[in-house]
Amino acid sequence: MQHLKYLPTGMKWTLIKHQTASGVMNPFADVCRTTSGMFQHGLLLNLRQIASVIVRNKNQSFSVRPSSVQDLQCKSLRTSSARDPIEEHRRRLKHWFSYMSNEEKQFDLFSVENWHVETVIAESSPEENRDLTAKFGIYCHIDPKESKIIKLDKVFTAESVESPVKNVVLFGIVGMGKDVVVNRLVLDWCDGHFNEFDLILPFCCADLSSQNLPISLNKLICQKYTQLKTIVPQIGSGRLRNILFIFSGLEQIKLDFHILKNRLCNDPNEPLPPNNLLVNLLRKYMLPDASILVTMRPSALDSIPTKYVDRYARSCGFSDAEQQYLYFRNRLELAEDSKTTEDLMKMLYKNLQRQSQLTAGCFLPSYCWFICATLHFLHFTTANVPIQTLTGLYTNFLRLNFGGEIIDSSNQQTISIVRYIAKTVGKLAYEGIETKKVLFSEEDLQKSFGLDSMTEEELNQVTTFQMDMLGFFMSPIAQHSCEPLLRFTVPAMQEYLAALYVVLGEKKTILEQVGSAVSDTIGKASEDVTAILSIASKLLPFRILAFVRLINIFPRIFRKISGKSKKAIANTMVFEMFRQEDDFNKDVLEQINASILGREKEGGSVAIGERMDAQSFELFPTFMAGLLAQENRALLKQLGCTIKSVTVREIANNLKKHLCSAVSKQLAPSELMDLLVFLYELQNDAFAGEISSILNSLNLSQVKMTSLKCFVIASVMNTSNHPIETMNFGLCNIAGEHITILQPILLRCKNLNLQFNNLGLGAWRELSNLLLDPKCAIENLWLCDNALSEAAINYIGPSITQNRTLSHLSLLHTSLGDDGLRILAPYIRDNRNLKEINLANNLITDDGAMALIEIIKEHPTLEKVHLYLNEISNSGKQMLQALQPGPEGVNVLVSIMNGSYNSMHWTRILKNIVWNAVNQDKQSVEAYRNLLQNDLNLSWQQTRNPWKKVKLLQAQNQIEYLLKQIQQQKK
Repeated sequence: MQHLKYLPTGMKWTLIKHQTASGVMNPFADVCRTTSGMFQHGLLLNLRQIASVIVRNKNQSFSVRPSSVQDLQCKSLRTSSARDPIEEHRRRLKHWFSYMSNEEKQFDLFSVENWHVETVIAESSPEENRDLTAKFGIYCHIDPKESKIIKLDKVFTAESVESPVKNVVLFGIVGMGKDVVVNRLVLDWCDGHFNEFDLILPFCCADLSSQNLPISLNKLICQKYTQLKTIVPQIGSGRLRNILFIFSGLEQIKLDFHILKNRLCNDPNEPLPPNNLLVNLLRKYMLPDASILVTMRPSALDSIPTKYVDRYARSCGFSDAEQQYLYFRNRLELAEDSKTTEDLMKMLYKNLQRQSQLTAGCFLPSYCWFICATLHFLHFTTANVPIQTLTGLYTNFLRLNFGGEIIDSSNQQTISIVRYIAKTVGKLAYEGIETKKVLFSEEDLQKSFGLDSMTEEELNQVTTFQMDMLGFFMSPIAQHSCEPLLRFTVPAMQEYLAALYVVLGEKKTILEQVGSAVSDTIGKASEDVTAILSIASKLLPFRILAFVRLINIFPRIFRKISGKSKKAIANTMVFEMFRQEDDFNKDVLEQINASILGREKEGGSVAIGERMDAQSFELFPTFMAGLLAQENRALLKQLGCTIKSVTVREIANNLKKHLCSAVSKQLAPSELMDLLVFLYELQNDAFAGEISSILNSLNLSQVKMTSLKCFVIASVMNTSNHPIETMNFGLCNIAGEHITILQPILLRCKNLNLQFNNLGLGAWRELSNLLLDPKCAIENLWLCDNALSEAAINYIGPSITQNRTLSHLSLLHTSLGDDGLRILAPYIRDNRNLKEINLANNLITDDGAMALIEIIKEHPTLEKVHLYLNEISNSGKQMLQALQPGPEGVNVLVSIMNGSYNSMHWTRILKNIVWNAVNQDKQSVEAYRNLLQNDLNLSWQQTRNPWKKVKLLQAQNQIEYLLKQIQQQKK
C-alpha cells in the first residue's frame, strides 16, 4: 500500500495512490494505522496533549440553541477537535504535509519547524512569461525587485470589491518552489494562521489524470478525504462557502474550455471526467464562490484562458543571498558540532555574497536543498551513519524533481523525462566535456538537440522541455558580446549528465544505430515469420529458407558491435580518470566542496568554476562508475532508464584490464584519492578487491582528509586483506575520528607517516589504541611536526612501551623540550623493540640530552637516537659525540659533523631535515640553515686538514642547494 508523500523544499509533492474499489485515490484512509511509525519522526501531537484536549472538550457544556436540527448536528461536530471533521482534516493534512521523505530523514539535521524559508512570489502575466523565455526558450532567473511582490497570505486579497480574486495561477519552472508555496499555505491553514478559508482541499493533477472513470466532485472529495464525508453535502449549499481548491501540476492534465467538448455542469454530485470537473470549477459554473489555486509550469500557462484567471503569480524562488543563507543555516546548524558548522556557514555565506555561480544556482529552492544534501554528504557523515554514494545523491535529486514523468515521442511511444534529459542535455554535456567547454551557444543547443531533422511534434516537445526544464539545468550568463551563452548551473551536473548519456548507451556510432534498428526489425519479424516457416518448410525447397539463418546470425553480429561499445565505455572511463593534461591537483571530493564553499587564492577569494576555462571534468568517470552500481541502477529503472546486469559485467571486465595497468604505476596523491572514490562509487566489492590488492602503498600526502574520504578509503581497501607496505597521510589534517575510521587498514600497514597533521588530543588517544591493538603491524611510524603535550605523551607513552612491532619512531619537531623528554624517556626505556628514535629539533638542551642518554644507554635493542637541531651547546655536542657505544650500545646523532669529520650518518640526517623542511614556513627553514651553518663552522675551526675541509665544503654546498630548492618551492 502506498502513502501520500510530500517532499519539502521545492521537491515534487504527489498524492500517491490509495486505490479503492472504484479506483479513486484515498491517501488518508489508513492514517491511524501509520501513526505509530510517524511518532518516531516527531510528526504527531504529544499523546498527553491530545488526551487533555479530549477530556477538556468533553467536560465543556454548551447553551447555544441552533435554529435547526441540521445546524445542531453541525455545531455538535465542532464541540470537540476529536470529532470535528474540519479539525480532523487539519490534523491529517498537517501530518501528511509535514512528512519527511527518506532523502530528508537521512540528513537528520533539522526539525519540522526549520523546513521552510518563504519563497518570493511576484505578480505576473502571460506576457511576462513569454518575455522570460525569449532567449533560447529558457526561463530566465530574473530578480523580482521590479515586480509587485505578493505575500503568501495576500494571494487571494482583492484590490477592490468589484474585482474579487477567486482563481489564481502560480507558475514557475521545475524546482522554482511552487510546491513550497503550496506546502506553506496548507500548513499555515492547519495551524490556524490562514483563516480566510474554512476548508482547503489539495489535489494533484498527475493523480487526477490517471482517473479513467467519471466521478462527481463530492465523491472525489469523500474518497480522498474520508474525514470530510459528513460535511461534503454542505459544500456549495451556502453553509460552507469559503473553500480553497488547490490543483498542483496542471501541465499533467489536458484541459479544453470549448463548450462542445466539455459540457457545462453545476451539480457537484454528477459524475464527470476529472478534466471536465476542473474546467467547470475554473469557469465558476460549479461552486462559483470557491477559490482555486492552480500551479503549473510555464509551457502550460496558456491552457487556461486569461478571462478565467484573476491573478497570475510567478514563483521567484530565493531571490537574494540572504534568503539563501537563511535556508542553509536552518538546514545545516548542528548543536553537537557547532564549531564545524559555524566555519562551514562562514565560508558558504562569503561565497554567496560574491554573487558567484553558487548564488545563481541557489535561486532555485531545489538547488538549495541539493547544496545542503551535498554539504551534509561531504561534512557530516560518520562511520555510524549509512553513507550513500555521490552518484546516488545526484540520481535521487533527479528522482525527486522529475519522478516517473514521461514525454510523448514522435512514434507514439513514451519515453521517460529522465531518459529524454540524458538524450538531449546529456549529449550537450558530453560534447562539452570532449571539447573542454563549459559555455554553450544557441548553435550548440541546436546541434545537440538535432532541431534541423525534427518533426513538428518533436519540435513542440523540445519547446515545452526548454521552457519548463532546461532552465533547471542551465542558466544564461552575462556577456559583453551580443551572443548570449549558457552554462550548467551546477558545474558537476554537466559531468553527471554526460556520464548518464554514455552509460545509458545513447552515444552510438552510425553502425550501432543502423545495427540496432535492423536487429529490432528482425527480432519483431521473426516472431511472426517462425510460425509461417514451420509450415512452409514442408512445401518449399530448403534454399528458399536460407534467409532464416540470417535471423539467427545477425543478432550475434550486433552483439559484437554492442560489445565494442561497452569496451569503449570502459576505455573512456580510464582515459578520463588519468587524463595527462589535467593540472588540477585537488581530488574530486575537494573540488565539489570548493565549488560550494569557494576557494582561497593569493590576492583574493574566487569560487571554483568562476573562470570558464578552468574546468577539469575529473568527476565524469566517477559518475560513470557510480551509475553502474546496483542501487543507482535500481533508481534509474524507476525513472525509465534501464542498465542491464550483463552490460555492467561486460563493462567491468573491460575496465579491469585497463585499470590494473594504470594502477600498477605510481599515482599522484589526488589521482589515487580519485581512484578510491571511483571504486567506492562502483559499489562492487569483488571488483574493488582485485584492484585494491595491487595497491601495496598509499601515498595520500596533502590530500585534505574528511570523515567521508576516510570512510571511502577504508571501504575500498577493506575489500582485500593484503598487507600494506606504506601509508603516507602527511599534511592531511588527520583527526581522531579519522584514525578510528581508518583503523582496520592502519593495522595492516608496515610504514605509517602521519607528519604535519597537528594532531589533537583525540588523535593521540586513537593512535595509542591503534598501537596497543594486538593486530597492529606498524614497524615505522613518522609523527614529525605534531605537538606532543604532556597529556598527549601520557596517551602515546604506554602504547610505545607495550607495542611489540614498532622499530623506528620519528618524533622530530614535536615541541617536546626537556620537560616532555623527561616524561617520555621512561616509556622509551621500557620498550623492547625500538631500534631507532628521532628526537631532532625539539628544543632539547644539554641537560635533557644527557639525562636521556643516561636512561636509555643500556637499552637492549635501541641503535640510534637523533638529537641534531636541538639547543645543545657545542661542548654538549662534543661530549655526546665522545660517547663510544659498546658492541650493543646506542649511536647518538647529535650533529651533521662528528668533530672535524662528516658524521657517517650525515646524508641520512640531511635527508630527514630536507624532508621535514619542505612543509615548513620560511622562518623555520632559515632556522635550520643557521643551525646547520653553526655545525659546519665549528667543524671548520677544528681542522686544518685540506682534505677534510674539502669534505666539509661539499656538505655545505649540498645543504645550501637543497635549502634553496625548498625556498623556491614555497614561492
